[in-house]
Amino acid sequence: MIDIFGQYYNWIKALHVIAVMSWMAGMLYLPRLYVYHVDAKKDSDLSNTLKTMERRLLRFIMNPAMMLSWLFGILMIAANPSLFDNGWMHVKFVLVVLMTILHMIFAKWRKEFEVDKNSRSVKFYKIWNEAPTVMLILIVIMAIAEPF
Repeated sequence: MIDIFGQYYNWIKALHVIAVMSWMAGMLYLPRLYVYHVDAKKDSDLSNTLKTMERRLLRFIMNPAMMLSWLFGILMIAANPSLFDNGWMHVKFVLVVLMTILHMIFAKWRKEFEVDKNSRSVKFYKIWNEAPTVMLILIVIMAIAEPF
C-alpha cells in the first residue's frame, strides 16, 4: 500500500461506502419520480414539483455522491493497487462504469421531463427502475464475497 493513503485506508473506505450509499439512494429514487411524472399533466403543480425534486436530487445529491464514490474508490486503488489483481475487481469496475453511464442516461431523461418532452411510458421507467438494483446487488457481491 502507498503509505500516505495506507494509513487512512479504512477512513477512505468508510467515506467510499457513505458516498456509494448516497449515490444509490438517488439512483433508486430518480426513476421512481419519473414513473410519477409520466402521469402528471404538463405545467401542473405536480409536474413542476416533480421537476424541482428531480433537478435537486440529481444536482445536489446524486452528482456529488457519484463523484465522491469515484474519488474514494480511486484513492482505495491508489493505496492498494493489488486490488486489480483479482477478477472480481474487474467485474466490479465494469459494473461501476455501467452505473455511471446509467446515471448519465437518467440525467438526460430529467432534461426531457424539464422541457415536457418525455415520450416514454410508466412501464418503461418501472423497468429501468430495476436496473440500478440489479447492478448494486452484483457490485456488493463482487466487493464483499470476492467470488473470483
